[in-house]
Amino acid sequence: MKLIQGSQQPVNDLPTVLTIGVFDGMHRGHQHLISSAVRRAHELGAQAAVLTFDPHPDLVIHPERKRIYLGTLQQRLDMIARLGADVAIVLPFTEATKGQSAQAFVEQITATVALRELWVGYDFALGRMREGNTTRLAELGQSYGFSVHPVAAQIDGDAPISSSRIRAALAQGDMAEAQRLFGHPFEVAGPVVQGDQRGRTIGFPTANVAVDELVVLPADGVYVCTVDLDGTRYGAVTNVGVRPTFDGVRRTCEAHLLDFSGDLYGRTIGVRMLHRLRGEQKFAGVQQLVAQIQADAQAGRAWLAQHDTTP
Repeated sequence: MKLIQGSQQPVNDLPTVLTIGVFDGMHRGHQHLISSAVRRAHELGAQAAVLTFDPHPDLVIHPERKRIYLGTLQQRLDMIARLGADVAIVLPFTEATKGQSAQAFVEQITATVALRELWVGYDFALGRMREGNTTRLAELGQSYGFSVHPVAAQIDGDAPISSSRIRAALAQGDMAEAQRLFGHPFEVAGPVVQGDQRGRTIGFPTANVAVDELVVLPADGVYVCTVDLDGTRYGAVTNVGVRPTFDGVRRTCEAHLLDFSGDLYGRTIGVRMLHRLRGEQKFAGVQQLVAQIQADAQAGRAWLAQHDTTP
């Protein structure tokens, strides 16, 4: 997959089926839309392109919001590549972008790719005040040589799959619900950094994952997880929270990998959070904490033994 940062230069002159969206978290609805556009491109003998934004538009439109991302840009691009796109275009979303008219945006895009079909979500809109809805885009398409193809929502239960539903599930620590909506396990990723090494001193060394402060974390608690390292999948028990036994105040993500020994400092790892064992607790002392960690590790092993964690 070819990656284009910005849109200053034309990608090429190949006929293009394009889909546009933030695609944060790459849930089942996003995957369906992108896969539909890729299939259509193959039918036409065209290239499939996906345009996404970084930073997230909400950071510009609603700067007061915290921890809005459901995943990193790299995770998004990796999934776009797996879905078969030929080209990914990452546009910066700025104050100027927010004020851009739909026609100006279309001109920008048609100068970048030879757009023949635009595939978008059923409620998609772009441009100033969301003026560029599917009706307006279809009108512009008549002038700029492309057709517009809205794709229906993917329904789960009695409601469309959405990022807001996933955030609500994560806030409750409901990883089964989140995974069903995502279509894949929720994964936090980041470099392993040095912490205070308390886990090592009590016999349970942890990988302190520096999760970007803009990425959503699930509800505080202890989770059964998996971590892939060098072709091997390890089970893990991960604590998300402030570590109240040690009077912590900053939320951290610390993974204890089962049956692993080695140095992970500086490596970027992904922690797939599969099941919440319990909420975070404050213990009277280290002995009580160690006993609970032992119980958590045992419970984690039991859960992993009973559940298929592939892929």
